Amino acid sequence: MANSAIEVKNLRKVYKDAAIPAVDNLSFCIEEGSIFGLLGPNGAGKTTTLSILCGLIKATSGEATLLGLSLNNKVQEIKQMIGVVPQEIALYPSLTAYENLRYIGNMYGLSGKNLRNKIQENLEIVGLSSHKNHRIETFSGGMKRRINLVAGILHSPKILFLDEPTVGVDVQSRNLITEHLHLLNKQGCTIIYTSHLMEEAENLCSAIAVIDHGEIIASGEPKAVIKEHGTENLEQLFLKLTGKTLRD
Repeated sequence: MANSAIEVKNLRKVYKDAAIPAVDNLSFCIEEGSIFGLLGPNGAGKTTTLSILCGLIKATSGEATLLGLSLNNKVQEIKQMIGVVPQEIALYPSLTAYENLRYIGNMYGLSGKNLRNKIQENLEIVGLSSHKNHRIETFSGGMKRRINLVAGILHSPKILFLDEPTVGVDVQSRNLITEHLHLLNKQGCTIIYTSHLMEEAENLCSAIAVIDHGEIIASGEPKAVIKEHGTENLEQLFLKLTGKTLRD
């Protein structure tokens, strides 16, 4: 039986002045070495859940452990073992790709030849080694997404969190990013991923949970969950469970 990378029990988050919780009594388990998709419409609680698990915000109640460490008292140790790729581009636009990655690598304690090698290796994988001395503000959306990914994995995290990592990018960049995620996963990295792209999630994830109104309404291996609900694919399942009403 696989070990748990993440265990979440009765997690709840109520923002100040909010009428309802952003996440409400969430409980789930993510196996080590899996690619886990947290799927849901806008405002469902995906980003809040990821933000809690990354130690960026505190839960109102409940508990979560990552690799056996509790978020309640081991958050600094946890932050050293995880990588985070946010939905927003978390880079300095006036710095070059190399300068951004060197700065971020230094934050994780990387330096010297080790850091230079990691930067070069990752830039080659995402097809941007020839652009390393170009400023981020000159990059296309797809290029920024690829550098954003590299920034989250430079320190070889054991767990990687990605919030909509391929949103708004060209097909080629999306393909390259998903291929790299598969490679990282094969190397032992557990990946937690949110997306609105159901076909991508169906192909990428070994397990999923559908969240809506802060609660998990379905979870399991994608094909099994699709079959359980009598749908043909993940997009049909998603619409059946969350409805067709627009969420803005």
